[in-house]
Amino acid sequence: MWGSSFPGFVRRPVADPLTLDTRGSDFARLSRRIAEAGLLDRRPVYYAVRFCLAAAAYAGAWALFWWAGDSWLQLLVAAVLAVVFAQFGFLAHDLGHRQVFRTRRPGDLVGLVIGDLCIGLGWGWWNAKHNRHHANPNHDDHDPDVSPAVIVWSSDQVGRSRGLPRFVARRQAFLFFPLLTLEAWHLHVASFRALGNPELKRRWIELALLTAHFAVYFGVVFATLSPVRAVAFLLVHQGLFGLYLGSTFAPNHKGMPMFTKADRLDFLRKQVLTSRNVRGGPLRDVLFGQLNYQIEHHLFPNMPAPNLRRAQPIVRDYCASIGVPYLETGVLESYGQALRHLHDVGAPLRAAPARS
Repeated sequence: MWGSSFPGFVRRPVADPLTLDTRGSDFARLSRRIAEAGLLDRRPVYYAVRFCLAAAAYAGAWALFWWAGDSWLQLLVAAVLAVVFAQFGFLAHDLGHRQVFRTRRPGDLVGLVIGDLCIGLGWGWWNAKHNRHHANPNHDDHDPDVSPAVIVWSSDQVGRSRGLPRFVARRQAFLFFPLLTLEAWHLHVASFRALGNPELKRRWIELALLTAHFAVYFGVVFATLSPVRAVAFLLVHQGLFGLYLGSTFAPNHKGMPMFTKADRLDFLRKQVLTSRNVRGGPLRDVLFGQLNYQIEHHLFPNMPAPNLRRAQPIVRDYCASIGVPYLETGVLESYGQALRHLHDVGAPLRAAPARS
């Protein structure tokens, strides 16, 4: 019914409504197994160590910036800072899912410091957007991560695309990674734009923290470096920051099945069928912020990150027992599947005359 492979799969059959009530119990059974294994328990020692290491890396990277002075060595420092910023982003992600603290308030407070003040990303805006993504992953109508702002993600979106997305879609597989170098700038701008929404909680606090971040960030860079080196530092730092973040998120859902309001799936299938895991050892886990266990993360978003690896065999075996496809690939293969999907989606535009 579901097909033997996902790459290039854009639309899928609508689930039989008569089976939805029965299927709802599939997740309940899996959830009991996960809870009985203790995998939803908090890991305070792990996160205390991880926060201390991240803070030390952040301070150390800026100390290295001070030591390098006005030299081209700063481009290497920019690359180091890009990795450190991304690791802070992974921590903010875990805080947003309440993986660290049991209650929301301390998670929000630390998230504001890490997100807004330390790396310049709006905590409230991003957290709300990411929660919408989790509720409806790869949903053409409801997932903000697959809105056709620049990239066109499905054949349905191709017909509706105009302007820049339609132009980019023709060669989007080749442009995807170069465009990721702009992702950090996009996130910064979107963070400030979101502050115009009066319904955003703590927006004045976020405005103050974001303003403080960029005042200090630009001030330190331009006070230390010559104008040419300062601009080069900013381009390398923010470009690699965006490329790193995008490269860790791309394998998770890109190229997996897309849904619309016509499709009806229970929670377990909605999360598993739209997600892809990336194989690897401990180093891969660190580099991906443990989001390479995307299937387990989407099924149990409040599960502490270090428990995802332990949950994987339970989830994989359970999916096999109920006949739900579970996709796990190497990192290069995952990129290949995502890029082939983007290339296939743009095929009709390459065959048709250009229009605005």
